[in-house]
Amino acid sequence: MTVRYRLPAEWEPHAATWLAWPHNARDWPGKFTPIRWVYAEIVRHLALSEPVRILVRSPEQEREVRNLLKRSHVDLGQVTFFPIPTNRVWTRDYCPAFVHVHDGQNKRTHAVRFGFNGWAKYPDHELDAAVPEHIARTLAIPLTPLRHGDRTVVLEGGAIDGNGRGSLLTTEECLLDQQTQVRNPGLSREDLEAALLEHLGVTNVIWLGNGIAGDDTHGHVDDLCRFVNPTTVVLVREDDPKDANYRALRDNRERLESARLEDDSQLEVVALPMPAPLYFENIRLPASYANFYISNATVVVPTFNDPQDRVALGILADLFPDRKVVGIHAVDLVWGFGTLHCLTHEQAAE
Repeated sequence: MTVRYRLPAEWEPHAATWLAWPHNARDWPGKFTPIRWVYAEIVRHLALSEPVRILVRSPEQEREVRNLLKRSHVDLGQVTFFPIPTNRVWTRDYCPAFVHVHDGQNKRTHAVRFGFNGWAKYPDHELDAAVPEHIARTLAIPLTPLRHGDRTVVLEGGAIDGNGRGSLLTTEECLLDQQTQVRNPGLSREDLEAALLEHLGVTNVIWLGNGIAGDDTHGHVDDLCRFVNPTTVVLVREDDPKDANYRALRDNRERLESARLEDDSQLEVVALPMPAPLYFENIRLPASYANFYISNATVVVPTFNDPQDRVALGILADLFPDRKVVGIHAVDLVWGFGTLHCLTHEQAAE
């Protein structure tokens, strides 16, 4: 009997969206107070079309969050809380991937656990790394580690983006770098592709080069390039030759022009603008419209008080005619080095 794994695309139906409620003020030094209200606005929009599952650290935090969500007019009937402790809120990266497993007769949902080492940067990541086991146990679904041979492969959800048909985007800067933030020392491109094929059903990896400036994950693709349907991607574009992103984004455009999908057809590439460089205390932040999240009825998009906000929202509205495209103010949020896609994780429906 042949067992086949498939990683659904983000626009396919969700059973729920997973978030972790913010608690680590060090992630937003000097800006932590407004972050909870930004989260409440995100939950309000998501809860209109799907259940929202929120990780909390304690019963006291759950009571506090319930009150805040009620004050923000969130449909609490769509929200469930889970007492699962975390180090940080970036569920995109440490929650398991929910895959469909076909055995020839039945389709089931499994959770695939990636190795998580705090982006090869933050030593306090043990609670985040344990989240997949908690979720799989809570949902009573099998949990499979992403492996190559006897090694667990280190990977974050923000490092990959798939079209649900076997093609997947990632970057060499994140997964192949052997000097800076090293995820998998000694593993080759071919080793990683073999693991992605076995556990996520990926038959075609499209390798981009470097990610955007300010991204402390060292090259996550979800700030850079995203599938919006099985044959189309958006790629952020920088028109200023003096900007730190200009050369890398031009190189990635050239790579995509020669890339092929799983059926050997050509990709359609739509340019998405970049906001003007955003800084806080002289630190470049990874502000990008590509960090949107696709829910069952809505696409939530980070905005930055920038003239390009309306341009980006218009492009995405044209690409998602069956969904409402909503901007979420993310100037404070991005000080944590991530925005909407980084803090959400979809659970695919059966």
